[in-house]
Amino acid sequence: MTKAAEIEAKLTRGLSPERLEVVNESHLHAGHHHAGSDHHGGFDGTGETHFRVRLVAEAFAGKSRLERHRAVNALLAEELATGVHALAIEAAAPGEPTRF
Repeated sequence: MTKAAEIEAKLTRGLSPERLEVVNESHLHAGHHHAGSDHHGGFDGTGETHFRVRLVAEAFAGKSRLERHRAVNALLAEELATGVHALAIEAAAPGEPTRF
C-alpha cells in the first residue's frame, strides 16, 4: 500500500470525511535538503514524502484550526515518524468555505 493510500485510509477511518483528497506534492520539493533524514544531498522529488490533505468532516465542527490540525497529525503520527517529511492540512467542517 502506498503512503498516500495509508493516509487516505487512516483519515477515512478516523474522521469519516464527506470529502477527502490526498495529494502527493513530493515533486514540488525537488532540490530541497532534508536535514536529519536519509536525503543527505538535495532531494530529487521522487517518492512519497510531502503531502497535502484536503478534507471536510463533521468532526471539525466547532473546532479551531489548531484542533483540526492536531487531530489529523494524531491520526498520521506513524507516517510522520516514518518518512513523511511534510504535511499541509486544509481542514473544514461541512458548510464552511474551502479553496478546494
